[in-house]
Amino acid sequence: MTLRTALLAWYDANARDLPWRARPGGGAHPDPYRVWLSEVMLQQTTVPHATPYFLKFLTLWPTVTDLAGAPDGEVMAAWAGLGYYARARNLLACARAVAAGHAGVFPDTEEALRALPGLGPYTAAAVAAIAFDRPANVVDGNVERVMARLFAVATPLPEAKAELKRLAGDLVADDRPGDWAQALMDLGAVVCRPKAPLCDRCPVTAHCAAFARGDPETFPRRTPKADRPHRFGVAYVLTRGEEVALVRRPPKGLLGGMLALPTSDWRPARWSEAEALSAAPAAAAWRSAGEVEHGFTHFTLTLQLLRAEGEAADVIWSPRRDLEALPSVFLKAARAGLNALL
Repeated sequence: MTLRTALLAWYDANARDLPWRARPGGGAHPDPYRVWLSEVMLQQTTVPHATPYFLKFLTLWPTVTDLAGAPDGEVMAAWAGLGYYARARNLLACARAVAAGHAGVFPDTEEALRALPGLGPYTAAAVAAIAFDRPANVVDGNVERVMARLFAVATPLPEAKAELKRLAGDLVADDRPGDWAQALMDLGAVVCRPKAPLCDRCPVTAHCAAFARGDPETFPRRTPKADRPHRFGVAYVLTRGEEVALVRRPPKGLLGGMLALPTSDWRPARWSEAEALSAAPAAAAWRSAGEVEHGFTHFTLTLQLLRAEGEAADVIWSPRRDLEALPSVFLKAARAGLNALL
């Protein structure tokens, strides 16, 4: 049995039931809006984490035209917890381009999809293959791992990315390209896992060079990561009764456009007490409320917390019960600061 035949037969019997999918082999194409939305969400998180966000978006904005007409702030708030808020801004830009330039209908070729704002090579290939059954080379982290093991690629990641993409491209065919792309993804997610791969359940062990070697878990090889730099900042938890002072971050940059606690700049050196007080959003009886640690992709952060009760200009007063929509770093800081005694 060929690799393609074995994997597609396995997928027909074992495909994950996901809300953005059509059942394999039935000839029905899933809604391109659902495919696109799910792929954008899944770029930095897992299926279990992304699924409730996906369903919430569909409830709030059932079509790409509905999403295109949504206020930026509402979309950013609904995105909170998925990380990389630039992707939420790109999501809106793409939705608005589809609504305005394509009458609310996604184009059905990889080339035309690539022309949409904020839609990169991976997402364009995924939407073309899964939503429109176009032969496209869809390579995510799961597919990279499967290729690295099938061909025992010794070059470490990230240097191996081009080679792994080429190997995956060699397997793309006109026959069921959407199911093929999803079969590779499912194989990597469910069987060919990063740790403890379930080789006894794998439909393609007969074709796997790493399995033949006896060391599939050692692939893909990786170049050791450099230590992330560390930064320090101050977050200010200012309350007015049951309300908390928030600000909207600038539209560009990290967490752009999101509601947040007021903060100082984030820098390599810790802030002294005098410096922290001078950067406060208001004159108040500020007291230390401890600190929190948070990790971003490219750096780690220590936020010193100052807490006070008082008034301030140029802030947005939010009820405490609504803080769950804050990005995780600020939700963590707000909870810690509010639990500190004044």
